[in-house]
Amino acid sequence: MTEHIDLADSANWVCGRCNRTLELKKVNVSYMGSSFPVDLPVCPECGQVFVTEVLATGKMAQVEQTLEDK
Repeated sequence: MTEHIDLADSANWVCGRCNRTLELKKVNVSYMGSSFPVDLPVCPECGQVFVTEVLATGKMAQVEQTLEDK
């Protein structure tokens, strides 16, 4: 399950720690022993991952609920 996000609104996001422009990379997101590959903006220097509020409160919340219901 690979989730893609629209970076149109976040194309100019920079890392607050390194001041580097974020790049879209595949990240493994884990929850309750399950891991999912997700394309997310990542700082190329420190590896900090940016998760949008929409993704965190939408799709990720749905996946968490599904896993908890099992």
